[in-house]
Amino acid sequence: DTGEMRPFQELMHRRRKYGIEKAMEEYPVSLFMFDALYIDGKDLTLEPYPIRREALVKAIEESERVKTAKYIITDNPKELEKFFLEAIENGCEGLVCKSVAEDSVYQAGARGWLWIKYKRDYKSEMTDTVDLVIVGAFHGRGKRAGTYGALLLAAYNPESDTFETVTKCGTGFTDEDLAKLPKMLEKHKISHKHPRVQSLIEADVWFEPVVVIEVLGAEITLSPIHTCAMNAIRQGSGLAIRFPRFTGNYRLDKAAEDATTASEIVEMYQKQLKKIAES
Repeated sequence: DTGEMRPFQELMHRRRKYGIEKAMEEYPVSLFMFDALYIDGKDLTLEPYPIRREALVKAIEESERVKTAKYIITDNPKELEKFFLEAIENGCEGLVCKSVAEDSVYQAGARGWLWIKYKRDYKSEMTDTVDLVIVGAFHGRGKRAGTYGALLLAAYNPESDTFETVTKCGTGFTDEDLAKLPKMLEKHKISHKHPRVQSLIEADVWFEPVVVIEVLGAEITLSPIHTCAMNAIRQGSGLAIRFPRFTGNYRLDKAAEDATTASEIVEMYQKQLKKIAES
């Protein structure tokens, strides 16, 4: 309902003999298809991948729950790295990289350079919560139709007196939260992105940077689409909080300028890297 990908551990709750319909409702899934081996009686395994992909696109009718996986064709390492970071930020474990050469046939059970997995070689966890400012929102779908499916959140940069996006959060909100959020944020709604908000993401709804909420995430990653601490760690990349979850705490005691700062997010990221190196 939020359009977010969730950790695989959460999907494991669907693996049960009883209460299947309830589990399907609580943990909805979508199928992202990326290859086709056999369609309408035709074996495609000896066809190169571009032809198989084209056949796949023609064969399926996309819906909210069945889609073709997003992909790019590139021989540029920087483009690949950017696409990889986007995948990580969106909740994926990494990429499957496939050859598009004429000999890119499907080889069952074979491991080689016709396809490889491109994954991170570490896993880390955030242990501290952060206080972030609501600067935008995205319309909900399914059960969340009529309310907000996810919020665009930002950290504060006191040097530029701006709010830099760091994550989209749609998890942790109760039904009561979802019902009152539109009313709570209505008086702060504006027709355009606020001039103090730095965002490369286009929200469905924009707000004045006023309301602060407490969030806990899985980890902090480099991001090509979030502006928090842009270029501080790597040129062309900001920082993002992966798998954010609202703790239930509205920080009504805090002004937006008292929120977690971009430099504090950088410090948390650096501590995270140090912890990984020591483990």
